[in-house]
Amino acid sequence: MNVVTPFEGIGASVRRKEDFRFLQGKGNYTDDLNRPGQTHAWILRSPHAHAKIRGVDIAAAKAMPGVHGIFTGADTEAAGLGGLPCGWQIHSKDGTPMAEPPHPVLAFERVRHVGDPVAIVVAETRSQARDAAEAIIVDYEPLPAAPSLEQAQAAGATPIHEGVAGNICYDWHIGDKAVVDAAFAAAHRTVALDLVNNRLVPNAMEPRAAVGEFDRFTGDYTLYTTSQNPHVIRLLMAANVLKLPESKVRVVAPDVGGGFGSKIYHYAEEALVTWASAQVGRPVKWTADRTEAFMSDAHGRDHISRAEFAFDKDGRILALRVATQANMGAYLSTFAPCVPTYLYATLLAGVYTTPVIYAEVKAVFTNTVPVDAYRGAGRPEATYLLERLMDVAARELGIDRVELRRRNFIPADAFPYQTPVALQYDSGDYQSTLNECLRVADWAGFETRRAEAAARGKLRGIGISTYLEACGIAPSAVVGSLGARAGLYEVGTIRVHPTGSITVLTGSHSHGQGHETTFAQLVSDKLGVPVAQVDIVHGDTAKVPFGMGTYGSRSLAVGGSAMMKAMDKIIAKGKRIAAHLMEASVEDIEFDRGTFRVAGTDRTKALVDISVAAYVPHNYPIEELEPGLEETAFYDPKNFTYPGGCHIAEVEIDRETGKVDLVNFTAVDDVGRVINPMIVEGQVQGGVAQGVGQALLESCIYDADGQLVSGSMMDYTMPRADDLPPVGVATHTTLCTHNPLGVKGCGEVGAIGSPPAVINAVVDALRDFDVRHIEMPATAAKIWQIINGSHGKAAA
Repeated sequence: MNVVTPFEGIGASVRRKEDFRFLQGKGNYTDDLNRPGQTHAWILRSPHAHAKIRGVDIAAAKAMPGVHGIFTGADTEAAGLGGLPCGWQIHSKDGTPMAEPPHPVLAFERVRHVGDPVAIVVAETRSQARDAAEAIIVDYEPLPAAPSLEQAQAAGATPIHEGVAGNICYDWHIGDKAVVDAAFAAAHRTVALDLVNNRLVPNAMEPRAAVGEFDRFTGDYTLYTTSQNPHVIRLLMAANVLKLPESKVRVVAPDVGGGFGSKIYHYAEEALVTWASAQVGRPVKWTADRTEAFMSDAHGRDHISRAEFAFDKDGRILALRVATQANMGAYLSTFAPCVPTYLYATLLAGVYTTPVIYAEVKAVFTNTVPVDAYRGAGRPEATYLLERLMDVAARELGIDRVELRRRNFIPADAFPYQTPVALQYDSGDYQSTLNECLRVADWAGFETRRAEAAARGKLRGIGISTYLEACGIAPSAVVGSLGARAGLYEVGTIRVHPTGSITVLTGSHSHGQGHETTFAQLVSDKLGVPVAQVDIVHGDTAKVPFGMGTYGSRSLAVGGSAMMKAMDKIIAKGKRIAAHLMEASVEDIEFDRGTFRVAGTDRTKALVDISVAAYVPHNYPIEELEPGLEETAFYDPKNFTYPGGCHIAEVEIDRETGKVDLVNFTAVDDVGRVINPMIVEGQVQGGVAQGVGQALLESCIYDADGQLVSGSMMDYTMPRADDLPPVGVATHTTLCTHNPLGVKGCGEVGAIGSPPAVINAVVDALRDFDVRHIEMPATAAKIWQIINGSHGKAAA
């Protein structure tokens, strides 16, 4: 009986290999790791947003049971530890480099936000460490706090860092202001909108954790950590903080339960447990609780913007002008400066043929948790601004909102398309994704559904968002010219074992994306090996060549392309071995999914025949080739990739309570070639859930004194299953033209297209209440106030 092996290559909906262990609770996360002789750490954090440290008394705490060591900022300063480095430099309009104040691993002399680490306690148990931390006496001298952009820039505001005038990190711009101003002066109509991209707390399912271990016999350090980026963590920590050769530091990121950008960065706790393990002579483990995560994980978004479109008499865009203030928090997180600049302003063309654009971005230090990339990183902020402004413009110009978008789309035959803000898009078809989304969402039938909802006493609205983002974060030469202090290539090693099974070593890191499945599918498709015989190894700097990790939807576009290049090398070497074994010319050898064939004949060799010969070279062209079948390739792309699409949301609002129910959501995305449709669908649905959270529920709030009001799940609302309808997901593909897979990336599209679609739907539902705009999150309280405003008319 012949057994037919199911196709598992590119395009197949293969079930995720990794889910078998996760669903059984067999994942191996950092908090699951317990090293021999392990101790536990607790971080004492500042209760003040801004204060001088006049003294720290650890005497009573040090005498408590189980305590092995207590270290303060004075100790880390005396030990010569460096501060946490920033990986990106931005220059202001006048050419001066951004302000880059020190970011100590433990606060020294001053604390600058609630949660700033002041001391680390190492004890036999976690509870003993916590008890001792509570016994530490810190003499604080409170200083005026500036948690908001307005407070930080107010006349007479207390400087958050010495020497940083006006608390301004940088004042950056892109575009020619004079040209844009002239276009506005000549415009038939202009439309302006002030809006806020609300601050978000990432809240991955797995809190951050770290275990540091020092080997006193070798002088080597090992850090186990919840990271998306182990090689970069090793580089930053070894070179900048611990002042060690990289060869003495190993970083392992095992299973990671979500990151969404918040686990890209190098955090103080990673360096502290690593350094402390040498001080106490035993491994040191730290795991954040959820409240601690709220005040120590890098936050996302937090922009205040004014955006203006200039139109001609036919409703075509002449120019865009944007002024944004971006909250950096108290310190510069690893990649924070690039988010409101090169990941935001360079996307302000969106999907539209905007001839000229001018954007200025002022980055401001405040007494809050540092702000960095969060799922989408700059692109959701840009899309929200454009798509809200487009809806407001359609209303004020008296043009249908779909028609206004159509008039201004970049045509499908205009690619490659050079935008006025540096980027050149390589492919896209925005009309087709729009048309398909309108069809699937039954846009034409909406008014019937609105009338039916009205009969039930509900306000129903529909909203649309057409978007584009830049993914596959690279190439090195480009980002280097823009201020990146690292390359953004990726590495892949393909190791074919003697029996034909394969191990892939990749610098990409999986934290929920399904790499163990999709990467194996690439190998299965190209080399003809069943997915079950392909193992993916990542997250260990001692095993994997130097790679740049996972963020910016770069795993397949950059990491997968590196694998493809390595497999090309495998096939090229395999052809030479096959030619020798079959006594043929190398030029006559063909390869297709696991089989080498002499062209035009039935003479073949399977991949396993070649691998056996490579490792048992009894009959082998040893004078031409080294034994073994293992190849490594690095891939540095020529351009970003540019996913795009259309999202449509429908909402119903309860008149009595103001509660918004999302009743329908449709996403049609162009993510390039789809490797695994099932995984793409899940990625889009997850991103939509986060985007809906931002639009309707989530907001990180500080009071005027810098206290984190929304510092726990009691006060910070995230979407639950019953907040979301089934999300309809479809794709319309145009291939990326500059990577070997034609992929564009799908991990962030849901979080980019959904917030403006939802807010546009909410505003549409409130059309009878004279609402021009409502800020995110569109909570029931805000909407109730609108519905019950003066004479039933109110503006948000």
